Amino acid sequence: MKYSSYFVFTSKEKPSQAYNISHSLLLRGSYILQLAAGIYNFLPLGFRVLKKVWKIIEEEMDRIGALEVLMPAIHPSDLWEKTGRWQTMDDVMFKFQDKKGTKMVLGTTHEEIITYIVSKYAKSYKNLPLLLYQIQTKFRDEIRPKGGLIRAREFIMKDLYSFHTSWECLNKTYQDVYDAYMRIFQRLSIPVEVVEAFSGPIGGDVSHEFMVITDAGEDKFVKCPNCGYAASVEVAKIGSRNIQYSYTPKENLNKIYTPDLKTIDQLVKSIGKKESDFIKSVLYKEGNEYILVLVRGDKEINEIKLSKYLGCEPVLAKEEDFEKLGSVAGFIGPINLRKKIKIIADFSVLGLKNAIIGANEKDYHYKDVDYENILIDEFADISKAIDGDLCYRCRGYYKLFPALELGHIFKLGTKYSEPLEAYFTDKDGKTKPIIMGCYGIGVSRIISAIIEAYSIENSITWTFNSSPFFIYIITVNIDDEKQFNISEKIYKDLLSENIEVLWDDRKESPGTKFKDWELLGIPLCIVVGNKINQGIVELKINSNFPKTLPMNYFDRSFYDLSLSDLITKIKQIYLDLDRKINGIMKI
Repeated sequence: MKYSSYFVFTSKEKPSQAYNISHSLLLRGSYILQLAAGIYNFLPLGFRVLKKVWKIIEEEMDRIGALEVLMPAIHPSDLWEKTGRWQTMDDVMFKFQDKKGTKMVLGTTHEEIITYIVSKYAKSYKNLPLLLYQIQTKFRDEIRPKGGLIRAREFIMKDLYSFHTSWECLNKTYQDVYDAYMRIFQRLSIPVEVVEAFSGPIGGDVSHEFMVITDAGEDKFVKCPNCGYAASVEVAKIGSRNIQYSYTPKENLNKIYTPDLKTIDQLVKSIGKKESDFIKSVLYKEGNEYILVLVRGDKEINEIKLSKYLGCEPVLAKEEDFEKLGSVAGFIGPINLRKKIKIIADFSVLGLKNAIIGANEKDYHYKDVDYENILIDEFADISKAIDGDLCYRCRGYYKLFPALELGHIFKLGTKYSEPLEAYFTDKDGKTKPIIMGCYGIGVSRIISAIIEAYSIENSITWTFNSSPFFIYIITVNIDDEKQFNISEKIYKDLLSENIEVLWDDRKESPGTKFKDWELLGIPLCIVVGNKINQGIVELKINSNFPKTLPMNYFDRSFYDLSLSDLITKIKQIYLDLDRKINGIMKI
């Protein structure tokens, strides 16, 4: 492609609405254009990148025997109502009624639809297993979409669904998909961490997320450097300290005046103590019974863990509940409650000395309270993991990472097949529900993830399999006949070798052209300048491109190449990288 006839409109200015580097660079490089909050146009450059990501995903899905389908974006409500998700996912769904008054939704995900399809055809064990996938636009009514393609309201996902007669069959496919996902991310040169994860509204008891470490992400996971255990903060298990507990009531409690100081942050600023010097007390209600949950002040209660521990989903207490216990919202604590209730403490409370807790009186707290001074019924792992928590496997110490989720795989079981009546007849003639798996990848989000992983301010770095072009040609002086003719020949020779090239044939200064090359992020740049009088051109390497490669391929940032060797050398580089990055993974 020639720059002068292509759709490229770069910008020097950082967009005011862009808060992370990928959002800013994609807008500045004219890869995408915002239409409304969380809704983006893919411009020609951006669409080239999208198609490359899309192609690799399709190749790896084909490799494991998955069959591609395309399902509607508009769904009637009835299937969603049968699974209960019409209500449970209401906060992110675009719901509407058609002209006949039928309730509809823009698809946020497609478990209900694919299960409906399979229920109409797969009636026998002979029809299973089945692997069906699509790459489709999805819609989620995010209240605060941000980060460009990272959290959008309209986005592109790959959904794979598998259907099985047994858990053994599902487990094999789950591993096959796991391996396929690793190949996808390796081919795109994205450094992912695989972590145990919470299944959320999708469902199932086993799931894993594929994360890339970046401050632009909204997720967090912990990893133990000692044994390698990794999990999202929602499900990461925390080891308990070997501290003995024996209740010892405190006779003289030290009460301190804390006017209108209800939160840990407010108390820290006023009293001058650390967050870890406090014990946070949260009141829940389970039916007609109350539960007071305690956690160290620098930690958060993990309601996912709490629900699993209790075997139910407790609800937060209301104002009148505090009054029944002789307490006050914002000042509740485990000592001197009017009524004896169950008290559960997180492992983080074990060993705390001289802590500050609520005094069950407006504007007052107790200080200098030891954990033994509290009558605790049970200790449990019910907090979100943070830096320094004990690994439950090896008792090493976790490190916390900010991350962006790129893929999520689930063992669904019969969560959808039973309510949607997706049954099969086994070898013995018995009717059973189909066992399912679900496997998603954020296709459009991957584009932002690549930029976040490698790029710097004013300069995108694409990976070998994601870059819109492999070569960028800069003609230093386009009015110089010799430079123009040689540039044109190089351009045509590269095209004849099926190497994607963008030739900057504009009448612009060399500085402008070099800045645009860096901004657009194309891996290699051929510079045709005055050195052609000696039969030489320069080959420049994007400064961060070598970091995306699984080998030390380039030993410096630029090379002088003879015109006679140029095309052969570029072709050799391209084929070497293709073989090393794609290798046996090519179909």
